[in-house]
Amino acid sequence: MKKKVLFIVNPVSGGKKKDGVPKLIGNYLDTSLFDATFSFSEGITHARELAKQAIGQYDIVVAVGGDGTVNEVASAIVNSDTALGIIPFGSGNGLSRFLGIPMDVRGAVETFNKTRVETIDSALFNGQPFFNMAGLGFDAHISNVFSQGKNAKKRGFYSYFKSSLQEVLNYKSQLYHIAIDGREYDREAFMLSFANSSQFGNNAHVSPKASVQDGMLDVCVVKPFPLYKFPEMALRMFNKTADKSPYVEIIRGKQIHVTRTGKGPAHLDGEPQIIGTDAEINIIPNSLNVIVGEGFIRGDKTKSTWGTLITSNNN
Repeated sequence: MKKKVLFIVNPVSGGKKKDGVPKLIGNYLDTSLFDATFSFSEGITHARELAKQAIGQYDIVVAVGGDGTVNEVASAIVNSDTALGIIPFGSGNGLSRFLGIPMDVRGAVETFNKTRVETIDSALFNGQPFFNMAGLGFDAHISNVFSQGKNAKKRGFYSYFKSSLQEVLNYKSQLYHIAIDGREYDREAFMLSFANSSQFGNNAHVSPKASVQDGMLDVCVVKPFPLYKFPEMALRMFNKTADKSPYVEIIRGKQIHVTRTGKGPAHLDGEPQIIGTDAEINIIPNSLNVIVGEGFIRGDKTKSTWGTLITSNNN
């Protein structure tokens, strides 16, 4: 029995046109296993609406886009039997990279054909789902500035890096009161990240030992550092040694409450928003079924299965 798959294509993610994407995917998709349907999202939240409507009608819903598209689709199908697939087409592709999904369409679809399904954790930030990374501080500030700037459509590593260099000169660290599973901490932080996976995207790892299957979030406190250390801090993220820096503290927990002195930007999976003084962050263990790549390293708690969705309904 073929599995029904809905591909939801974000036509603007990553600044790339995708008119030919359905045909391109079709060139590599194993049609003996899948019955595919394609839909194009038409604006903010539309991908979520399409995915929500797909529950009960499709076995797999595939986000064809970047981290924001993945968040929208996953937010709709979390805590359901429907599985998430990803064909990465964004600028950072943080969750896709962590899950071992190839960045090229052919590789991603060939991985999809093998259908290795894992159950991973998700999280809530003030009641809103995220799956990869959320944050306060400098990364949230950059996401907000970038989204409002004239180069907002020119996404990519170099655009973000250029914005970071421009903004870091004037950015001021903030004071945070952080409660993690009943323990309280007062910290001055340049950046405060809540990591489900290890990386923001583009293989920049803020918490190299984070796992999407351990039932925990890594609270990454990046403390104020001398400006001349900025290149070193960036390099540490790319060589997976951020946790070794004296300016980085990582505290793991399940229930987190953060208070700061005023409202400001936050980001969920790279998408910025303005929030008030308080943030409540919680882990939701084993809440999302997702197709992963061969390079994905499984957490201790969850067994992986190859071809689960292909065989489960064939009895």
